[in-house]
Amino acid sequence: MVTQTGFNIIDEIFNKTKEEIKKLMPVNIMIIGKTGIGKSTLINNVFRENLAETGIGQPVTQHLRKITKTDIPLTIYDTKGLELKEEVQGEIINEINGKIKELYLKGNEKDYIHAIWYCINSNSNRIEESEIELINSFAENVPVILVLTQSFGESSFEFKKVIEELNLNVKAVQTVLAEEFKISKDISIPSYGLKELVGKTYEVLPESVKKSFNNAQKVDIDKKVKEARVWSTGYIASSFGAGFTPIPFSDAAVLVPIQVGMLAHITAIFGISLDKALISGIVASIGGSGGAAFLGRYIVSNLLKLIPGVGTVAGGLISGGTASMLTTALAISYIEVMAKVAEAEYQGKSYDNEQIAKMIKDMYEENLKK
Repeated sequence: MVTQTGFNIIDEIFNKTKEEIKKLMPVNIMIIGKTGIGKSTLINNVFRENLAETGIGQPVTQHLRKITKTDIPLTIYDTKGLELKEEVQGEIINEINGKIKELYLKGNEKDYIHAIWYCINSNSNRIEESEIELINSFAENVPVILVLTQSFGESSFEFKKVIEELNLNVKAVQTVLAEEFKISKDISIPSYGLKELVGKTYEVLPESVKKSFNNAQKVDIDKKVKEARVWSTGYIASSFGAGFTPIPFSDAAVLVPIQVGMLAHITAIFGISLDKALISGIVASIGGSGGAAFLGRYIVSNLLKLIPGVGTVAGGLISGGTASMLTTALAISYIEVMAKVAEAEYQGKSYDNEQIAKMIKDMYEENLKK
């Protein structure tokens, strides 16, 4: 279990979480479309921390700006000016394609545009010939997903059929309503399509940036949970190996860093706000759990290690099993709670630190009994 063993666990988890996020290669997404079609609304509702509003925007060309934010492994390239006169549109196409090729020529995958969302207002019921040319030219170098924004009403779905029949060189066509649309005081259309957009984007991204995209998106919590469970299995396997250390009572010194690394890794996957007061509450709540039966097995296993030969192997097996059970219970509990915390945070709500610590303590004890 998580206990103090020669270093400050709270600082260690906090710093390792920061390190895990820094390790992530930023995912670069270009979002193209005319002014007023809801690009900022789309960005704010797919990615955490209202990125279009709170991110730092820097112009990179006359018609492109780059949006970034510290601790979010994502770069958005946002376009403007596509509604300008026809004689200027050719210049814009060359400018954007030139930037895409320039980034590729750098030869570093972290600079590449990994996916393009080309946005059209579905209620416009039209796609211009110049847009078709633009989409197909982009798709020669980058996976393109055609996003039909502000989609509601029969006409928008008819428009989607028209688009699909054009057989454009795109990976997918996705209708979205990025946020709830109020028809009247009592009637509204709920948002939809964002989870599908996230899923389709995830599929076309290179493996090297999928984890970054999962960290940055706030729509599909289940995708974060699945990734966290996959990564936790490696830490659980390592914790079993900690039971085979030949020096009696040295397991904890090996086990604690494994569990600290696991908690940091899971936290980085969910991409939630985390402060030291919260970590302190989590560590305290888990440190008081575990159960007498598990503690007894732990002590016996270490005493068995004092017996030469087979005693070391037998002790390791018992202690390894105990360590993996403790780590498994910790992983399951932490992932479950982080999912709840993330969902609340992305909806603009929150749990206080005491509530989170209590949730983890209760779940940890319940999972240990299982």
